[in-house]
Amino acid sequence: MLPPGTCPVACTALRAAHDAYVARFGHVFVVCLDADRPDEHLDRVLGGIRSRLGNEPDKERAVAADELRRLTRTRLVRLVT
Repeated sequence: MLPPGTCPVACTALRAAHDAYVARFGHVFVVCLDADRPDEHLDRVLGGIRSRLGNEPDKERAVAADELRRLTRTRLVRLVT
């Protein structure tokens, strides 16, 4: 979800970048944003998609798996603390 007040241009850029990512890799873009401030999320996601589009599919599967592990770890820590 984009922050309130995010301009339509940013939404269009995010949608286009994500569509390109899905077309290239066949799955949605995954990134753990837990360490980032909400006002940094859009830039982090757009930058992440754009940089990771250059990965080879095997490399990107490994990166996406690492991001899923980070997400899972932080969620589990929140549950037990």
